[in-house]
Amino acid sequence: MKIKYLILIISALAITSCATKYKKREITDSVMQEIYEEVKTPYKYGLVMVPTDNSYKMDCPSVFRKDGKWYMTYLIYDGRGYETWLAESDNLLDWKHLGKVMSFSENEKHWDVNQKAGYISLQDMTWGGSYEWEKYEDKYWMSYFGGDSKGYEAGVLSIGMAYTKEEPTKPHEFQRLENPVLTPKDKDVKWWDNSTMYKNSVIRDKDKLTGHNFIMYYNARGDSINPAKGAERIAMAVSNDMKHWERYGNKPLINHHKGISGDAYIQRINDTWVMFYFGAFWTGWNQGAFNRFAVSNDLVNWTDWKGDDLVKSSEPYDDLFAHKSFVVKDDGVVYHFYCAVNKAEQRGIAIATSKDLGKSKLNFVAPPEKKEKKK
Repeated sequence: MKIKYLILIISALAITSCATKYKKREITDSVMQEIYEEVKTPYKYGLVMVPTDNSYKMDCPSVFRKDGKWYMTYLIYDGRGYETWLAESDNLLDWKHLGKVMSFSENEKHWDVNQKAGYISLQDMTWGGSYEWEKYEDKYWMSYFGGDSKGYEAGVLSIGMAYTKEEPTKPHEFQRLENPVLTPKDKDVKWWDNSTMYKNSVIRDKDKLTGHNFIMYYNARGDSINPAKGAERIAMAVSNDMKHWERYGNKPLINHHKGISGDAYIQRINDTWVMFYFGAFWTGWNQGAFNRFAVSNDLVNWTDWKGDDLVKSSEPYDDLFAHKSFVVKDDGVVYHFYCAVNKAEQRGIAIATSKDLGKSKLNFVAPPEKKEKKK
């Protein structure tokens, strides 16, 4: 009998240890300032990934770690649309291209034939943690936005899911669910996403704060009167199986009513949830695009940071836009990856850091107009 009870106690302890119970911390001004001090990156290292010529642009880095190496999924736009690629690094600063993981379709009937912009799902969200890409049902998952129109984020874009059972560190084509999981034409479409949809970021809701296993943060454009001229806002959807998704809540999570609020990325920092995201054009086109953050204790209600931008335009390589965050902390140093766009509209991936690591030697190739002058 004693052995039986001992087994029951051990089993109960094991179950309790598996269920992560996050503390709830009141989000005060001092907490917001504390988070800012923890994540700020005042030193711009510079470009770490650039196109080899002006026929394409790079965008939207997502960084993960596996077997002692760092890897990055990122987007390439070549005039037709987005494809998703993979790169690797030993030190987060020097990167090597590996190949594609989501390519254009040969079948023109595919809903995502010309656009496949992918982002890793279910990553370890612990600040300064493993940053491993975790599995669900023995698969690595990517969420992505796709569409059938050619051009830069053209046409009606919807959200899809893709997965692989193979190692995500090797370039290969992810398998995709046949149909999108969220579209601007769904029966339950909301006023904030009834025009088109963009980046999406999927995490585990371990405490089921939403009553579901998974949360997707996504940005979309919409409006109750004129959807195509609406603002872009961050909202959320939920799922229990990564395949069937439904919108959550009756309002967007981040809404500045003008311009763009987009590209949410979640980390768990000092007993709080932190959402890195970018803003653009809130006060007009001249404001450009810049990286911000918000803080939550329940993954649903978010308090916006009111202080300085985390990253904004300041250098020749990012003097048009400095936006689209992916932030990790490794060995005491914060690395803030972002998309850098200059006034010649060249687009690459840059890093700002919390410690002065020197300056990158990478630069964009000569812009088109400079080449023409040389001729």
